[in-house]
Amino acid sequence: MKVEISVPEVVEILKEIQEQPERLFEMIRVDIRENVGQYLSKLMDMELSHFLGREWYEHGQGDVNHRNGSYGRNFTLKGIGEVQVEVPRDRKSEFKTQVIPRRKRYEDELRQDLSFMFLTGVSTRSLSMISTRLIGRKISAGEVSNANKELIDAVEKWRTRDLSGEPIKYLFLDGATFDMRIDGSIEKVPVLVAIGVTETGQKLVLGFQAGDKESAPTWREFFKDLKGRGLDGSKIFHLLSNVWRTL
Repeated sequence: MKVEISVPEVVEILKEIQEQPERLFEMIRVDIRENVGQYLSKLMDMELSHFLGREWYEHGQGDVNHRNGSYGRNFTLKGIGEVQVEVPRDRKSEFKTQVIPRRKRYEDELRQDLSFMFLTGVSTRSLSMISTRLIGRKISAGEVSNANKELIDAVEKWRTRDLSGEPIKYLFLDGATFDMRIDGSIEKVPVLVAIGVTETGQKLVLGFQAGDKESAPTWREFFKDLKGRGLDGSKIFHLLSNVWRTL
């Protein structure tokens, strides 16, 4: 489609930009969001054509699936903002687009950014307040919490991972104190930490859990967890720690 614009329209646009320079960049952002939304919508339409095995207005033989309109959806992209897309549907509800993840309102890179900011100390409420300026739309506190839940799940999976395949030669045990947010306030929490050194000299954090390093029962529980996850104590050549004084 050919776009035509008259000289008076150009003059009016330039005058508006001269009075409000920031309007130029806003116009560019709006135009980019519209074009990206149209591109994604077209991509999903082509995806449906491939799924059905025929283009628009091509008829199939027998009891075949058909297009069944589309529904509008918003999706937020990093560096672009919120775009509006049309997701095509089929009559049998068998088509699932791979272009935009289901039940997600923004791409994974934004989720990672939200989690990183949360880890640096930005509260969910603050993230919700500044999200409009950062990505073009307001993200609810619930969405921030969901993003952080995925991060917490990943950390917990790593924390409880199998250790049977780790060739640990040296083991360091100690206690540390970390600042943690608990019920809206920052408190110092004691944490037990186990660091292993492999036969090649690589250092690995094997485990950590909350607990007082002066407590023998807490250390016994910690050792029980490490052993339960497959750590073979018979292969450890040397252990460096003051823990044994408490056991």
